[in-house]
Amino acid sequence: MQIERKNYPHLDRPLGAYVHTVRHGDLLFISGLTAFNTPAQDEDLIAQAEVILEQMQGILEAEKTSFQGLLKVTIFVTELGQLSQLRTVLFRYFEQHLPASSLVQVESLFVPGLKIEVEAIAALTAA
Repeated sequence: MQIERKNYPHLDRPLGAYVHTVRHGDLLFISGLTAFNTPAQDEDLIAQAEVILEQMQGILEAEKTSFQGLLKVTIFVTELGQLSQLRTVLFRYFEQHLPASSLVQVESLFVPGLKIEVEAIAALTAA
């Protein structure tokens, strides 16, 4: 099976040794998304989560799928104080199509001020 690596014009070009997504068959692996270099970079966790989910929605739409196709998300947060608000945001985007999920608290992310990073796996045949 062919492996396709891709970056998206609506996102900043990666600075590190990675691409935004890797597609293998009908699976799309989405690299960790953050609010880095956006107006929300120094905002609270909820504002950053909104930006990240909009970024993810742009990727999913570019691949002709939606949040309905999400299989798994891994969410890294630096604080747990806004967890109930985060859940509200996630329910709004995911609606009734809830993915498998892991939530991991970390000491910090790669830039001070970032409070959340989300990576995902999506099925491209589900939308």
